[in-house]
Amino acid sequence: MSTLFTLNGHTDLKGPDVAFVEKQIEWLSNVIDTRLKIYFGHEASWAEIEDVPDEQNDWYKTFFKNQQLSFADKVMLWLSMAPVLKPQLLDFFYVKNQDIDTRFSEFGAFKAAQLNGLVPTMDTLLFILSGDDLQKRIFYLNHFGRDHFLFSSHLIQLESPSAAEPFTASVIVAAEDLIEIILRGKEYAPEFSHSFPAKRLTTEQNWDELVLEKKTLVHIEEIRTWIEVGNEMLNTFDLRSKLKPGYRSLFFGPPGTGKTFTAALLGKYTGYDVYRIDLSLIISKYIGETEKNLTRIFDRAEHKKWILFFDEADALFGKRTQVKDSHDRYANQEVSFLLQRVEDYSGLVILATNLKSNIDEAFARRFQSIIDFHMPSPKERLLIWQKTFSQKTKFADDVDLSLISADFEISGGSITNVVRYCSLLAIKRENRIIHHADIIEGIRREFLKEGKTI
Repeated sequence: MSTLFTLNGHTDLKGPDVAFVEKQIEWLSNVIDTRLKIYFGHEASWAEIEDVPDEQNDWYKTFFKNQQLSFADKVMLWLSMAPVLKPQLLDFFYVKNQDIDTRFSEFGAFKAAQLNGLVPTMDTLLFILSGDDLQKRIFYLNHFGRDHFLFSSHLIQLESPSAAEPFTASVIVAAEDLIEIILRGKEYAPEFSHSFPAKRLTTEQNWDELVLEKKTLVHIEEIRTWIEVGNEMLNTFDLRSKLKPGYRSLFFGPPGTGKTFTAALLGKYTGYDVYRIDLSLIISKYIGETEKNLTRIFDRAEHKKWILFFDEADALFGKRTQVKDSHDRYANQEVSFLLQRVEDYSGLVILATNLKSNIDEAFARRFQSIIDFHMPSPKERLLIWQKTFSQKTKFADDVDLSLISADFEISGGSITNVVRYCSLLAIKRENRIIHHADIIEGIRREFLKEGKTI
């Protein structure tokens, strides 16, 4: 997976030390002071803002590993952080134009609703960099287009006050990712919320606890290999122009057969964060809202080492309907939009469904792998029973796991529930003994959930 910068919560990447941050804020302060003095015709210590000495630091090379920051990029970076690190730095721009008894409009800056100070806008940045030089202003307007890497990598966000105001009135906001890396030297892990309907998926279990059919494990290992060396493959064999960088996999099979567990293990053993998408918050009855919700997820995930896991994905990526009215037309447009976003994502996307037939065929063709998670065989069920029960428990003489495995077709998820039920009884009895009757009762309870009887 290609990245412009290093963001990985599983490494020991260090943020810049406090002394360096202090020097960068001091440097920005000198740049702003120099711009104002030049603008108003006052004597300045440096002839141009570019002459203000700036300490070179390896942190830039480490963090922005594939991107060389220009002078202007550094001004943008630290200007976005100023309201967080030193809000009073922008007090420079409170000065009034005495001729009209109001603040200089060319300074930009925006009076924050809660912060007792100013927040910078694109106009603020353009003034610092170009003063009243129109040619320079146009140059930097082009330089900081919406596709600039600081924006596209979601380190800095531009928030427009209103649709009627120009791009230059947009407020420059340091994203949580940038704040976290500068303050704590690690990736920001977003919390589940309505605006971010995804929850990090983790597991304490190990790879050897995953019990699947051999051919299924081969497919899973292929995904793991892609995560580990896929980027190297694209570069070594010059395949970037021929192959899309991402990987898409469809997991299908009955509930409890290991789809979610496998996704969590892939993240654990490759150092990637797995985010499980809550489709109930993604899907909206309002036209266009589903697309916006999904866009927020994919935009947040881009350039990060994230695996996106869509559980029960047929609710979102299901078959397109025959167009009978405008609602059907928009629903089909949403599916087409989703197909494109998933296909363009440079990381790993896993879609899980109970039934393969529920997924749109046009979408299915875009998968690199379609993996069947079937109900475990008697031999596999025995392994799951053995691996799930704690070694600290004891089995009564009447327990025969081989016989239970042969007699009861039950999923791995259901076996886990049975083990939990039996273990609670053993603890309550204070003897740690698992009885045959306990297991049978646990299985009966699981069967009832599915409308079956023993």
